[in-house]
Amino acid sequence: MEAKKEKEFNRMRELIDLLNQAGRAYYQESREIMSNYEYDALYDELRNLEETTGTVMADSPTVHVGYEVISQLPKENHEAPMLSLDKTKEIAGLQSFLGDHEGVLSWKLDGLTVVLTYRNGQLQKAVTRGNGLVGEVITNNAKVFKNVPLSIPYRGELILRGEAVIRYDDFEKINDTIEDVDSKYKNPRNLCSGSVRQLNNEITAKRNVRFYAFSLVRAVEDGAEYDFENTLWNQFDFLTKQGFDVVEHVLVNADTIGEEVSRFAAKIEHFEIPSDGLVLIYNNLAYGKSLGSTAKFPRNGIAFKWADEIAVTKLLAVDWSPSRTGLINPVAVFEPVELEGTTVSRASVHNISIVKELELGIGDELEVYKANMIIPQIARNLTKSHTLKIPEVCPVCGGPAQIRKVSDAAALYCVNPDCPAKHIKGFTLFVSRDAMNIEGLSEETLIKFIDHGFIREYADIFKLERYREEIINLPNYGVKAFDKLQKAIEKARTTALPALVYALGITGIGAANAKAICKAMGNDPERVFKASYEELIEIDGIGEVLAKSFTEYFSQKKHLEELQRLMEELSFTQPKEEISASQIMGKTFVITGTVNHFANRNELKAYIEVRGGKVTGSVTKNTDYLINNDRTSGSSKNKKAAELHIPILSEEEFISMSEEE
Repeated sequence: MEAKKEKEFNRMRELIDLLNQAGRAYYQESREIMSNYEYDALYDELRNLEETTGTVMADSPTVHVGYEVISQLPKENHEAPMLSLDKTKEIAGLQSFLGDHEGVLSWKLDGLTVVLTYRNGQLQKAVTRGNGLVGEVITNNAKVFKNVPLSIPYRGELILRGEAVIRYDDFEKINDTIEDVDSKYKNPRNLCSGSVRQLNNEITAKRNVRFYAFSLVRAVEDGAEYDFENTLWNQFDFLTKQGFDVVEHVLVNADTIGEEVSRFAAKIEHFEIPSDGLVLIYNNLAYGKSLGSTAKFPRNGIAFKWADEIAVTKLLAVDWSPSRTGLINPVAVFEPVELEGTTVSRASVHNISIVKELELGIGDELEVYKANMIIPQIARNLTKSHTLKIPEVCPVCGGPAQIRKVSDAAALYCVNPDCPAKHIKGFTLFVSRDAMNIEGLSEETLIKFIDHGFIREYADIFKLERYREEIINLPNYGVKAFDKLQKAIEKARTTALPALVYALGITGIGAANAKAICKAMGNDPERVFKASYEELIEIDGIGEVLAKSFTEYFSQKKHLEELQRLMEELSFTQPKEEISASQIMGKTFVITGTVNHFANRNELKAYIEVRGGKVTGSVTKNTDYLINNDRTSGSSKNKKAAELHIPILSEEEFISMSEEE
């Protein structure tokens, strides 16, 4: 690409980042990082560059892509089957493939392959690879990819393929927001696949999906194909000039291929884009096409998979880790070894079938490696003593453990329905903000404490001091973290009765219902816990289903005994003064977008419900108001509200209305 063009695109990306940062700071965080004058000047500069280059990126502040929810993803046949490449792990295999020909070597990215179609310079269609014959149409989602051009300077029909990926830094940020360990995404590819195939492209937009072009299928204008002078290199250069991010690539021959593979390999440890190898394609397009394909592979290219670095170590133990589904996962613990530049001492063994296949025993010599240079795995057991004993009881609750066949693989399960590991969601709710509000007990920490037997029921949370020495010696924990947790626990000992009722996790009883029940029972714990079905159905908002759920919970001896032990740890604050009726009494609201005056949308929902209002998830003819600080956005909820003539309120307008008598 010419130096001038490259400079223009780099400046565009720089301006987009700067302007988007300023927009987020101003609209979402109520702060300014630049003056209006500076913003306008940069905005104008970006608009001029977009006109000069003929390219507009999807995340440019000069365009707004409306979010859309659809019922399902349409299917579409590909014009020709999308085949996978044959593979090799040897440099000699690449050299043999090249022979006397030149090739283009590039990253093999690990995401989801997507085909984009442009006509008259506009993005018309995006389709996933699917099964290679039929893909899913994801056009709305592609329009909110982080770096996909919505318009390009080329005015003919352009069809290209590329990989949709989520970078490691974005993957980690998204996973950090998920407290449920079992719900965390296993790798960026899984997250990307789910993000690209969303029915609501607002979710896709938040996932920072990026697109990297790796193949041009067709470029035709007025019936004539674009002349690339018969080289793949020129195709990549053409795509770059249209504004696409193209996979990093170099021109190679049999003499230079080894050196270039080594150069790519040196980058992999710190490479932010998920990759599982390299791709080598003949640079001569006509020659590559003339070779045709087998039933499985095109003959114009080959994939290079990293040769795994193997280390020999000794098995020290197998940790059996229960999950909330009852599955008990075996994790091999071995003497630390260096692999791909990092120290490794643990690897998942996945299930009992693999444990038996490896014929594991404590003290066995193992060959270990990192799959794709990232995930620790056991390659082989050199000793095969086959002496490892499969547990007969759950390591958390001591209940019976059974081997079950799941998807043709044997797995170990805890069959005790009362195992604390199975009730992690209940413990997570118990310590959450609207319940007991105990900071420092994330789901991951709760799982760790439950696995070690520190917590078996709610009352045990208030007795963690007795395990102080064991806890401060846990990996990634310590004295400071424990002392901070203890302060949060002591603070939580004094709570409001409705918070406790909500924290118990009674089916259907939310924070607002808990408040209504406690209020009706005079905020007397004994009356609340002994409330009859007849008393409950008389309470506004508590129908037959909730009344039955509430009374059934407290009819169980186990729940009453656990509650008694919990009550010994708690004291209750006096209820706040009655809130007078306001303009929101009896009204139905929908909340969307970010909030500024409340901690989150759940807090705003509780504020509405305690004042007699109702909150639903979608805008209908029964909705009285939509609350959205961005009243001019093109969101589906805003559009629906406008269509039904439903007022859209900012938070300030809503608060003002709620304070009116």
